Amino acid sequence: MLALAACGPDDIASPGTGGDVIINPPATPAPTPPSTPTPTGVVAATGCPTIADPQGLTDAGTITGPTGSWRVCTLPKVIRASSTLPRLDGVLYQMAGRVDVGCDGGFTAPTAGAPFTTSTVGCPSSSLTADTNVTLTIDPGVTVFAGTGQSWLAVNRGNKINAVGTKAMPVVFTSRDNVLGLNSDSSQGQWGGIVLMGRAKTTDCGFGTVASGTCERQTEGAPDPARYGGNDDTYNAGRMSYVQIRYSGFVLGANSELQALTTESVGSGTVLDHIQSHNSSDDGAEFFGGQFGLKHFVVTGADDDSLDVDTGARVDIQHALLIQRPGLGDGLMEIDSNGQETDTPRTRLRVANFTAVQNQVSSNNEGNARASLFFRGNADVELINGVVVSPNNECIRMNGSGGANAATLEATSVLLTCSAEKFLGTGTYTNAQVGGFFTGGVNNKDSFTSTLTGLFINGAGETSSLAVDPKTISSFFDTTTYVGGAASTGDKWWEGWTCNSSYATFGTSNTGACTTLPVYTTTAA
Repeated sequence: MLALAACGPDDIASPGTGGDVIINPPATPAPTPPSTPTPTGVVAATGCPTIADPQGLTDAGTITGPTGSWRVCTLPKVIRASSTLPRLDGVLYQMAGRVDVGCDGGFTAPTAGAPFTTSTVGCPSSSLTADTNVTLTIDPGVTVFAGTGQSWLAVNRGNKINAVGTKAMPVVFTSRDNVLGLNSDSSQGQWGGIVLMGRAKTTDCGFGTVASGTCERQTEGAPDPARYGGNDDTYNAGRMSYVQIRYSGFVLGANSELQALTTESVGSGTVLDHIQSHNSSDDGAEFFGGQFGLKHFVVTGADDDSLDVDTGARVDIQHALLIQRPGLGDGLMEIDSNGQETDTPRTRLRVANFTAVQNQVSSNNEGNARASLFFRGNADVELINGVVVSPNNECIRMNGSGGANAATLEATSVLLTCSAEKFLGTGTYTNAQVGGFFTGGVNNKDSFTSTLTGLFINGAGETSSLAVDPKTISSFFDTTTYVGGAASTGDKWWEGWTCNSSYATFGTSNTGACTTLPVYTTTAA
């Protein structure tokens, strides 16, 4: 159960109105011992727990916000042994800069016991061997915050994350300002984000070549080595489930921001589900290379694209809600190959049962994308059982590069609510060609009048529209019988583990407002 979030550490629970309370004694007085006020809000723990990493956690004192006070336990710069961050009353965990989970084991998994040769900062060859095989486990209900804007979590090749919350107690990654209660619905870009690096295939090489099978890339904006890439499309970077990532996207360098979640060459062994990205100053999530699936994905308030897929990533996504802030954001989706039109594997996105909303202002939200969905450069996109609400903008833009390298689109059971000019073609594509790709699909409607309720839940029009079984397209997908990401009846998968803002509310039984921290009782499950 969530405790009351509005009470500070010195508040007293009382049935009164805030003024004096006068109690009239009975006719025959009987002494009654005074009641002891019950504190509400969090009380800082007396110290930090012990973790398996020999460096341990650093006690950084306490921090106080609207919902209480906490002991601040700072993570080491490099986590060198598999460790668990337990949920303890009155404890928050802090990243004071970049935190590496293990050290980079290189392009291929090395032979057991091989000498450690990577140049990753903070990983001396004298004390470690590759792979370091470190797993950072984060228990349900834990909050990890960034103490500085330059803070970010780097899960290196050969290591894993195991951030697994529950529907009632998600794992929360956020900023110091969020802890202090300084944030509003416009806050963003207060720390880096989470980066998962793997050994699956990528394109647009920074090192090596696609032709030789040696392609690697460097994490955007990272001043120190943070490489990814390899030839293992089954690579396992760990698991993230029931996770909120708030107020990310700090500019690390050279005008390059991270986003809430960045995956880089992770493979099909990686498990990602029930993830909310909130108010990222860049993309809600960006996927570079790799091959994996993601289910139950919520993006609220991304300042650039809600979903960005690049450089040979092959991604299946199902059950998604993409919601932009009023008057802000660029594309709801941008699928690309960074201009490397002849590189393989081709960038591919298949997304099923999604609702994408850009419906809250009278002006045009669009920046560079110039449409809600933007597909270009060696990208293959398949939309299944989708609802796009963007009445003030074009819905789909495609940029043709000519020949066999042009972006492709297949759409089945997709409903569009768009401006009068629904489709936009650039490069070698015309508007009519883009429209033809969409209308050539099955059960599609390009002049649909949205009847969504509560911003993203299917209304009568969506409920009565024909859907297809996504499982016939990808075995990763669940069988569904409805279009969109939120059926009007049935499992409300977004409830419980998400947080709310003024522009997107996911219920009252969740972690409350994104601008404040969730507070749990010790018996919460």
